[in-house]
Amino acid sequence: MSDIVFIEDLRIETVIGIYDWERKIRQVVALDLEMAFDNRKPAASDRIEDTLDYKAVSKRLIAFVEAAHFELVETLAERCAEIVLGEFNVPWLRLRLAKPGAVRGSKSVGVVIERGIKPTA
Repeated sequence: MSDIVFIEDLRIETVIGIYDWERKIRQVVALDLEMAFDNRKPAASDRIEDTLDYKAVSKRLIAFVEAAHFELVETLAERCAEIVLGEFNVPWLRLRLAKPGAVRGSKSVGVVIERGIKPTA
């Protein structure tokens, strides 16, 4: 099984950063997720109940990130990965968390993490 369900450029406002001024404002972070999921069952049944519901994943992450107050993008990325792995029965994910405009001259900075065990084909 090597199916992937993805969410691209999920933009969420949060409090993130190490500087005092960053702790007083909300900034946008952008999430990209690739999540391993066997899509054969939902493809056969055509039922949302059998899928990895990307809307539910997105809503859960939006609620969490909007309420979060972390200093490091690494910490926020790790907590988001824990939510997806633990609450949505995902065996593996790759998560990219970007902080647009954080460094002058760059489009974005951030981290990419992989967690869980990636299924083989």
